[in-house]
Amino acid sequence: MFQDPPVTVVDEVVVTAPRLPPAAGDAAFSVTRIGPETLDGEARLDEALGTVPAVGLFRRTTSLTANPTTQGLSLRAVAPTGAGRALVTLDGVPLNDPFGGWVIWSRQPVEGLSGLDVVRAGGTGPYGAGALTGAVVLRERDDGGAITAAVGQRGSARVAASGTGDLGPLRWVATAGHESTEGHVPVRAPDRGAADRPLDLDALSGSLRLDLPAGPVLISARASAYREDRGSGLDGARATVEGTALSLTAARAPTDQAPGWRVQFWRGTSDLQNSSVAVAADRSMTTPANDQFATPAEAWGLNAAWRGRRGGLEGELGLDARIAEGETNERFRFMGGQFTRTRQAGGETSVVGAYAEGSWTGGPWLVAGGLRLDRWEATGGFRREADAQTGAPTLDSPSPDRSGEVVSARLGLRRALTPDWSVRAAAYTAFRPATLNELHRPFRVGADVTEANAALEPERLSGAEIGLARETARLDLRATAFAVRVEDAIVNVTVGAGPGTFPVAGFIPAGGVLRRRQNAGSIDAMGLELDAAWRPTDGLTLRAAVSATDARLDGGAAAPQLTGLRPAQAPIWSATAGADWVFAAGWTLSADARWESRRFDDDLNSRALDPALTLDARVERAFGPTTLWIEALNLTDADLETAETGTGVASYGPPRTLWVGVSRRW
Repeated sequence: MFQDPPVTVVDEVVVTAPRLPPAAGDAAFSVTRIGPETLDGEARLDEALGTVPAVGLFRRTTSLTANPTTQGLSLRAVAPTGAGRALVTLDGVPLNDPFGGWVIWSRQPVEGLSGLDVVRAGGTGPYGAGALTGAVVLRERDDGGAITAAVGQRGSARVAASGTGDLGPLRWVATAGHESTEGHVPVRAPDRGAADRPLDLDALSGSLRLDLPAGPVLISARASAYREDRGSGLDGARATVEGTALSLTAARAPTDQAPGWRVQFWRGTSDLQNSSVAVAADRSMTTPANDQFATPAEAWGLNAAWRGRRGGLEGELGLDARIAEGETNERFRFMGGQFTRTRQAGGETSVVGAYAEGSWTGGPWLVAGGLRLDRWEATGGFRREADAQTGAPTLDSPSPDRSGEVVSARLGLRRALTPDWSVRAAAYTAFRPATLNELHRPFRVGADVTEANAALEPERLSGAEIGLARETARLDLRATAFAVRVEDAIVNVTVGAGPGTFPVAGFIPAGGVLRRRQNAGSIDAMGLELDAAWRPTDGLTLRAAVSATDARLDGGAAAPQLTGLRPAQAPIWSATAGADWVFAAGWTLSADARWESRRFDDDLNSRALDPALTLDARVERAFGPTTLWIEALNLTDADLETAETGTGVASYGPPRTLWVGVSRRW
């Protein structure tokens, strides 16, 4: 819940921390800024992003209950995936997992951020590979501090804090957070059985950044670590993920007299342990199905940028490189009370790119554009399976090395029609290489099995949009119409149904299906985004937004059965509405509603998830910088259907949950 609406125009200059200020050309594209007022009212970063329609995780869940492998972020409802089709960065460092592309949102408490930008368009320029449908650019706080402590129903508790200070010439920024909950059972009666368990969670994170000024140059070093352990809703099914990140940055802000630049080196690690089970037909018990006991992965990268400006001209040259390697280690094929097979699969991916961006501002006109060249590689791929008892190999399937080049570009135009009204248009292309997870890791959810595909090609997107905006002290109106096409879309395609035994994948039980990741033709999407914020008085803000996206698949020769269907997990309609009302001195009442139309849980559109409407409410009492608050999430206890099995058993999101907490900002 938030006090002030997001702002589209992002032309102010911020000269702090190890980052360059926003580029002047950003205002020509679809950029939504979320400030600290929004973040202060949210417990999790992905939930703050959810205030923007059609922005969210792969499934209808938040990071409170989502398995790590489904926490991929997608912008616009073009075609969400578990890997995500958006790039998320924190002051230049990618937060997408080096193995799977998803984002562990608990690693970054909202208290440690000063704000973020949501770029809802194909990302070229400084965003590069992975920003297929756009990018989320996070900014760590540079001064002040925040602390939150709260308790909620079902054994829930959260505490997080962030602060800044000086140690001689050093400036430090520290953030830490911990959240735990006993969780809710996603399957309800009469389908619920003894095998169903709560989605419990225990998450811990911490980071420390040190800034050292050296004349006009700022040198910054940052280290962070995180770990979360969660139940997956069934007896014996759990997921644990942990990781670290290190970065070293030097930056100089541009001025009218001298150009600015930034150079950054970073390294990240992650490790996922994920166990899955088979469920009895009456859900009375489970049997181990897969034990992914280690998925060590690490990534390295560098990025550098030079930016200069003179008069109304601004230009930027940059380069970046990302290298990731990792592998999955698993036990599977549970027979006779033990796992009888082992699997090891993985490889290495890399992307190296260079770009040039420029903009010109003259009177009411802004013209911005950029060109980018990337080379991608997928090398060293392997998949080895063996008998668990004897070690005798049962499968040895190396993957051929592959590589290619991708040219992408963007062009945007903005014109101020009056002091309040502006119009803009943009066209862009982007690409996303397959993750190590998509290339090499098969996985199982209940009775459904999805096979990896080491031959996946990068996805490519081309799109165009037009926008109209009015921004005044009392009323903001924004409208954007867009059309995009995703070529070589990576889709989990159904290739068989159980019961039956299939090559490589093995036995698929009754009610389960076998899917395989494929470059399944193309996805065409057209959409309209509308949002408004009205401040009739100083103490009242009303806001509403709606997104309509009609996305359709053309499976071509690779998957003709998908032609004409909607991508999985892509609703046509989503809308948000809310109000913040200061009804007495120190008192604030906030309410937020979110609605979306039905979506499909599978590629064949055979498992429909019902439309969903949820309402959250919050009452705050401020005592100077300290605020006491009570919050009700899913106030009406609405049924939020999040998944459905092949036998028709539905899972649901959290029921009504009451929280009480205290926050302090300074």
